[in-house]
Amino acid sequence: MGLDDFVNTYGAVCKRRYGKRLKKLTIDAKFTCPNRDGSLGVGGCSFCNVASFNEQQGDLQSIAVQLDSAKVNLKHNQRASNSHSDSQYIAYFQAYTSTYEEYQQLKIKYDEAIQDSQIVALHIGTRPDCVPDDVLDLLAYYQKSGVDVWLELGLQTANNHTLKRINRGHDFAAYQDAVTRARLRGLKVCCHLILGLPNETLTDYMASLKRVLAVGVDGIKLHPLHIVEGSTMAKQWRYKPFSLLSIQDYADAATALIRNTPKSIIYHRVTAYAKKPLLIAPDWCGFRWDGLVAIVDSLAVKGGQGSALSDNSNN
Repeated sequence: MGLDDFVNTYGAVCKRRYGKRLKKLTIDAKFTCPNRDGSLGVGGCSFCNVASFNEQQGDLQSIAVQLDSAKVNLKHNQRASNSHSDSQYIAYFQAYTSTYEEYQQLKIKYDEAIQDSQIVALHIGTRPDCVPDDVLDLLAYYQKSGVDVWLELGLQTANNHTLKRINRGHDFAAYQDAVTRARLRGLKVCCHLILGLPNETLTDYMASLKRVLAVGVDGIKLHPLHIVEGSTMAKQWRYKPFSLLSIQDYADAATALIRNTPKSIIYHRVTAYAKKPLLIAPDWCGFRWDGLVAIVDSLAVKGGQGSALSDNSNN
């Protein structure tokens, strides 16, 4: 049995809508971040080194060229059919803050991505404090034009003390405001949460989930905290190592959140990994499937998405 047997996954949703799972093409559009350029601060969030999830950093190729290159890489690296002429893709603006630029420049970049006839979905990764109304209006326009748009907001935690500790530069109220304005326009919101941030426990993770659900959300991504080269947290960890979640601890925590999530909400991701030598710790985050297998095994024993809510309703 796989994750789809226990969780309402984005892959399964796409399969029902498009008849296949969509392949994701990650774009580096050379955005920066207000937490790096001095507008809010410098050095970025303490856990962040964007190279850990975007190997194209530093590549000056146009968006169209990046999309074509990514398609070629998928053909070579993924098990897929020999024919890709009918493939459909997600254009994912992931690196740094993908709404943090002048409106006209954003429109040029987004337009270039969706002009590719094989792009059927547009995912925009950004911070909750960097989504002005005109950008939300633009994304809503794309959605009304037939593009499947997701606004991915990096909240990480709803705990304001932790947000300050990791140098996030915004509070939970900023997230609430962004989500409210986005969903008023009919935009789907995917919330990113990190499990294992310093000084947080399962109680904190559950509190974050409850606050996110109370505001309203359409999708969730879960990530384990992992230490990567180039981050402020890497320096902190080397100076004074702190406890990181074991693979079983992470699987148990992710299972608890999934079991307390209504079945209507889509899980875009339940774990993540990084490659050595960029990854410093924990070692299990260096293996793509290990965390996923541990979560599936846990769900198989404890129950799938929403099962804890069903249990509570019977009490």
